[in-house]
Amino acid sequence: MRLSLTALMLQIFFLSVPMMTRAAVVRDTITHGDYTLIVVNNAPDFSPETRQRLIDAFFIVYPEEATRFNKNTLRQVTFFIDPTYTGVAETGNGVSRFNPKWLKDHPEDIDVVTHEVMHIVQDYRHDGPGWLTEGIADYVRYVYGVNNLKSNWKLPPYRPNQSYTNAYRVTARFLLWIEKNKDQHIVDQMDAAMRDGTYTDSLWTKLAGSTVDGLWQQYANSPALELSYK
Repeated sequence: MRLSLTALMLQIFFLSVPMMTRAAVVRDTITHGDYTLIVVNNAPDFSPETRQRLIDAFFIVYPEEATRFNKNTLRQVTFFIDPTYTGVAETGNGVSRFNPKWLKDHPEDIDVVTHEVMHIVQDYRHDGPGWLTEGIADYVRYVYGVNNLKSNWKLPPYRPNQSYTNAYRVTARFLLWIEKNKDQHIVDQMDAAMRDGTYTDSLWTKLAGSTVDGLWQQYANSPALELSYK
């Protein structure tokens, strides 16, 4: 999930933490190669094992995402473990915020990292469909995820009540179908167009030979895909 969360807001949060509780905030900085991850943990009971798995996932998937989609992405990323946050995760301006309760209840959902840091790589600063933003991020989770199998995260089979605008996993599966049946570079080209502000609905016809509605109808008529998870 993407949001407008600025570094200034993060700084304001730390300034607002009472002095008696500020000691609970733990900040670590880890650098591997060209990338640095800052982990800010405000949940004293957060599992050290889960924390390490999030870090390990970052250093596996983020360089892969950057190499394929955006070599100019940020070299420094912050993870904020925030017990006051009630969603699952959200990302903006180089900061990914995670709900420690969710991760405690779903300890295998490590690839929430894979989805969230793709939003940093995307760096979409122009108007574009939100369903495509989230669909690409879940496509990337499918392709580059490190623990989807154990977390039982899967792309849902086609159902007549679905739409490509459902976003997330529904759109991700649709993108995979187009990639396998129409244009193997469709996701890379859509991602680039969303980032540089050249995306229009006509791009689907230019790249894949049909409008997005037409492609969805073709998908609905023959949605079979061979999928594998790791």
